[in-house]
Amino acid sequence: AMDLAYVCEWEKKPKSNHCPSIPLVCAWSCRNLIAFTTDLKNEEEKDLTHMVHIIDTEHPWDVYSINSGHTEVITCLEWDQSGSRLLSADADGHIKCWSMTDHLANSWENTVGSMVEGDPVVALSWLHNGVKLALHVEKSGASNFGEKFSRVKFSPSLTLFGGKPMEGWIAVTISGLVTVSLLKPNGQVLTSTESLCRLRCRVALADVAFTGGGNIVVATSDGSSTSPVQFYKVCVSVVNEKCKIDTEILPSLFMRCTTDPARKDKYPAITHLKFLARDMSEQVLLCASNQNSSIVECWSLRKEGLPVNNIFQQISPVVGDKQPMILKWRILSATNDLDRVSAVALPKLPISLTNTDLKVANDTKFFPGLGLALAFHDGSVHIVHRLSLQMMAVFYGSSSQRPVDEQTIKRQRTAGPLVHFKAMQLSWTSLALAGIDSHGKLSMLRISPSMGHVLDMNMSLRHLLFLLEYCMVTGYDWWDILLHVQPNMVQNLVEKLHEEYMRQNAALQQVLSTRIVAMKASLCKLSSSTIARVCDYHAKLFLIAISCTLKSLLRPHFLNTPDKSPGDRLTEICSKITDIDIDKVMINLKTEEFVLEMTTLQSLQQLIQWVGDFVLYLLASLPNQGSPVRPGHSFLRDGASLGMFRELMVVIRIWGLLKPSCLPVYTATSDTQDSMSLLFRLLTKLWLCCREENHITEPDDTLIDECCLLPSQLLIPNIDWLPINDGIISKLQNKQLVRLQFGKAPGLVGHTVSSQFDAFVRAPGQPKIDHLRRLHLGAYPTEECKSCTRCGCVTMLKSPNKVTAVKQWEQRWIKNCLCGGLWRRMPLSYS
Repeated sequence: AMDLAYVCEWEKKPKSNHCPSIPLVCAWSCRNLIAFTTDLKNEEEKDLTHMVHIIDTEHPWDVYSINSGHTEVITCLEWDQSGSRLLSADADGHIKCWSMTDHLANSWENTVGSMVEGDPVVALSWLHNGVKLALHVEKSGASNFGEKFSRVKFSPSLTLFGGKPMEGWIAVTISGLVTVSLLKPNGQVLTSTESLCRLRCRVALADVAFTGGGNIVVATSDGSSTSPVQFYKVCVSVVNEKCKIDTEILPSLFMRCTTDPARKDKYPAITHLKFLARDMSEQVLLCASNQNSSIVECWSLRKEGLPVNNIFQQISPVVGDKQPMILKWRILSATNDLDRVSAVALPKLPISLTNTDLKVANDTKFFPGLGLALAFHDGSVHIVHRLSLQMMAVFYGSSSQRPVDEQTIKRQRTAGPLVHFKAMQLSWTSLALAGIDSHGKLSMLRISPSMGHVLDMNMSLRHLLFLLEYCMVTGYDWWDILLHVQPNMVQNLVEKLHEEYMRQNAALQQVLSTRIVAMKASLCKLSSSTIARVCDYHAKLFLIAISCTLKSLLRPHFLNTPDKSPGDRLTEICSKITDIDIDKVMINLKTEEFVLEMTTLQSLQQLIQWVGDFVLYLLASLPNQGSPVRPGHSFLRDGASLGMFRELMVVIRIWGLLKPSCLPVYTATSDTQDSMSLLFRLLTKLWLCCREENHITEPDDTLIDECCLLPSQLLIPNIDWLPINDGIISKLQNKQLVRLQFGKAPGLVGHTVSSQFDAFVRAPGQPKIDHLRRLHLGAYPTEECKSCTRCGCVTMLKSPNKVTAVKQWEQRWIKNCLCGGLWRRMPLSYS
């Protein structure tokens, strides 16, 4: 059910070393970035530096370590909903907000912050933005995404004018204060602090959750199991440009183990207090412990009718809804005595459980998002159902001992101090678990989609497909799903993903059009039989981007234009007029809409050259179409993409009349040959064969013969395909544990399919290329570059261009790569 994918540890240095912070904390973002803390110990000066480390799960060795500037131990880390900002709080009451520098995943800076001087922070959360999606696991077989993933009506914690959610954070301190900081659009921070209740008391543990009505619920405990767990409603508002906090006491509870005579004094301390989800304030998880063992309880807040005495019933009969109601905490489930719990990780999937809380359809009862993780002091990890607390899966660490009898709950203890997870986080699909142990080492665990139960291949595929669709709809990163994709699943997953996508309405298909292509590319990278299609999918992303950008430059000649833009009209005319002569297609267009400044046209030459080169490469490879391992193969049957190329050829031809130097450059054997007309004629013939998806015909012999002659008429260019990604995912497929070291790239040989990719990759020492600007950088680039964490696409960090049109192109990729991956800064000496 669970196995180790990789471990990453610190290099042991003689004088300074990383040691875990007490308490150690970690956080996992929806972009699959993990932040965790350690202390850097310097034995000479005998001081501690409180560090925050941020890694991308695909390149865990490329750690970005921040000297946080916190003077006391860091107690909380919290990612925002977009996964691009991080909050850190310490035991001195200081809260800092960290943002990416230049949108780079391995470069961070502290932008704003707040503080409650000298008051340790015990709980921290971003305010809710009002976006909540419910997953309906029982409807995973439905065709419509709207049935599987429904938007839940949920109010933001605070709204600006027009209903826009206001950003900010809320924190709870050890002395019983709640502090709220609001980020105004102008960059200012409004901070207000209020006591949770009139009678302030010590808060050892706390957690924050949100209600659908826009309120905040805070749960607190003083750490003693004999004291009640208190709950408070917090309302935040802005009055006269000042932040105002109102609090109200909610029903409290005593843990069941303290009221049970057999266990009354057995568990003196409450060690973990967590709401089951940030937007689920009605369910809470509690863990009470002694030195050797723990017990876990799950509670639910319910509305119950208040019974009315018969005397009052006779005076004023209670009818229907008029019965008085009260809120009451009821225990849902509790575990037996367990080994001592060291860390808890809760699922982030917003699964909607229909019917009753604990009844789920048979085929989904092993769904990973239903489980929460408990780590124990003996090094083991249990996944238990988040409501029933029944065991779903177990992992035995190196120091934990497997019981001889599986029914045995208590395991024999090993001698000496045990290595165990002090902090844990589940990924956003619950298919992976990151744990930081008592030596500061990061362990990445795979959690089986079937939770270790024997499910047929179709059911496992359905789980993975459902979660891929969820990531497609939400925009979350899907790296943790790829951990479970085996080479024999790739073809099936890609086909089923495409089928599900094609069932959606046209508007949703347009929104998700690039995301599904990026998803297919990342899947195809995992199988030797589909590796060449990775190049095709990235080329398709590039084509879609160029088409959108070049069409957006077209302007109507008159302002009082009809409904359709010049770009839409171009598409319509090119699809209607099937003439193979490029000049005859041009005549039907209003050429005045294509007039641009000469400098703009010249600045687009590199992108135009790529279009021309790719069309030539495709047509020249048509005679070899029987070989699917060649990049470009899938384009030969893709009518939509060929249609886009055809439209761009027409636009380029018109621009060439205005500025001949912007045309693509071909090396021809004849000076009189019109290369653009020749390629357009052959491209149109190929497009006519496959423009109707349901009626694709084979190209005739005449077209193939003409394409065979192309190499003797024009020099066929080498296409610069994307480099092989140097990430870890493809090295994990054989299920062997990979050992890594922070700050040191692994010297591992690439996966077995890399040899088939050799024809598409520039060897070390060969000239490099900027994949987005199509500029040659030389064999050893002197410009700082950034690369995509997912596909390996490389581009310069700083723009060499000043022309508006090119800047518009570059702005499209300032935050993310074509494939949606994050950027990371590369060393100057990259190869």
